[in-house]
Amino acid sequence: MKIDTVDLIHIKLPYVTPFQTSRWVELDRECVLVRLQADGLTAWGECVAGQNVGYSYETTKTNWHILEDFIVPAVLAADLPDVPQYRAAVAFISGHNMAKAGMELALWDMFGQRQGRSLQSLLGGQGDRVRVGVSVGIQASPEKLVEVVDGYLVQGYQRIKLKIKPGRDVGDTAAVRQAHPRLLLQVDGNSVYRLKDADHLAELDAFDLLLLEQPLAQDDIIDHAKLQPRLKTAVCLDESIHSVEHARWALELGACRIINIKPGRVGGLHEAVRIHDYCRERDVPVWMGGMLETGIGRAGNVAVASLPGFTLPGDISASARYFPEDVVDPAFVLNPDSTLSVPTGPGLGVHVREDVIQRLTLRRQTYRPG
Repeated sequence: MKIDTVDLIHIKLPYVTPFQTSRWVELDRECVLVRLQADGLTAWGECVAGQNVGYSYETTKTNWHILEDFIVPAVLAADLPDVPQYRAAVAFISGHNMAKAGMELALWDMFGQRQGRSLQSLLGGQGDRVRVGVSVGIQASPEKLVEVVDGYLVQGYQRIKLKIKPGRDVGDTAAVRQAHPRLLLQVDGNSVYRLKDADHLAELDAFDLLLLEQPLAQDDIIDHAKLQPRLKTAVCLDESIHSVEHARWALELGACRIINIKPGRVGGLHEAVRIHDYCRERDVPVWMGGMLETGIGRAGNVAVASLPGFTLPGDISASARYFPEDVVDPAFVLNPDSTLSVPTGPGLGVHVREDVIQRLTLRRQTYRPG
């Protein structure tokens, strides 16, 4: 398959409410969208990096640079029969997984449309729904946190993840657990703790958590391997896992008992499936992480999360959790059983609202062969 045109589109969406982690606060969502045209079809992808560098070195600006100067020329020059051929075409680029994943998602969408198959079908997923939860940012007080959690439970979410940081960890978790003794509850440190905090982190064992996500440094596996034996709570790695090899290293060292999979972080859906398969063969639970995606990226995440090894609820909440208006129709809506429905149409299975995208666009550029 030869691509006729590639459009890069930098958009900005306001959040419903500010999102605060242990390391940064975001008021709106910026990302680069990838739009492909070939054989009369239009396909879409999303680069999940935002405008800040709190989670990753990749940003909207680095995504644009890597796409424009390296990935787009490679794609326009190639004849791409499948995703592995795309991955081979961009293998010369070190890192920049989120930029690579944005283009890859658009190609998955294109291949699905050409074959008349849903993304779920292409990936080998199953079922019409996936279990989801919601991630709750740090609030002004434990009392306010419980109030916010109560609101999400009323909406129908059955699993809650709390963002934590030193000084806002044990007390906040205790407040939520006391209010909801049977709630599926987990916490996320976003890399702000260190091994010297092990005894303090062990206090979280009292709250019957599903997992403790990425407490130590974002590039660490060794100290996590020292931390996990000191905790009853399962450690889950997120930022440390960028490939199936990283997953192997972490599990062989005993650095975690659960792995979070974010397709953007690991370079695309292809690698996400490889990590899923590796973990499933070893009975290691995985779950789908979220990067505050629009409905384009969310459609890809939901399809991947329908694979059988995703046994824990994912961070792929309904569109209304994040945005007053999403860029796809229909928007993703929470079902009463705390699930999202898996799109069944060809490719991503969602209709992309180009009118909304046009209103949100900060920058746009079109590229053609030659």
